[in-house]
Amino acid sequence: MSEAKRHTISVLVENKFGVLARVAGLFSGRGYNICSLTVNQTHDPQVSKMTIVTVGDAAVLEQIEKQLNKLIDVIKVDDLTEGRFIERELVLVKIRAATPEVRSQIMQLVEIFDGKIVTVRKEELGVEISGRSDQLDNFIDLARDFGIIETARSGRVAIAREAGVAQEY
Repeated sequence: MSEAKRHTISVLVENKFGVLARVAGLFSGRGYNICSLTVNQTHDPQVSKMTIVTVGDAAVLEQIEKQLNKLIDVIKVDDLTEGRFIERELVLVKIRAATPEVRSQIMQLVEIFDGKIVTVRKEELGVEISGRSDQLDNFIDLARDFGIIETARSGRVAIAREAGVAQEY
């Protein structure tokens, strides 16, 4: 029996009303969890790309792919996990910065992660970081030491590294 792991699935769909609801309904109706979901139109305004992160073993993923391919508005489904792919995610974090010393330490941390300070208030800094999911997890863990006020995370976007994979439709 194979073990459950995270999978990043790329789904090209027709850019039509209700497609997102049908895809989300497929997952919820069968008891599959969506860890992350991003959707936007591609370079072709008639086509949208969904990047879905879910957890399951090989059998679960096979079922997800089969069910997605049965949906009428789905053009192509690719599990990017087994190949090489580029992934990025964005996080916005408000961090407590009560003193100039703490503010300086946070700014150094943000610089290490190639982030940006997007808001400065008397006792907090707003930070933007983009990168791989594990990098963002690491940043958030380190920022907890200062006191996180709020976070918002975009969800993963991904494309295959190999030319032609998950691109043709």
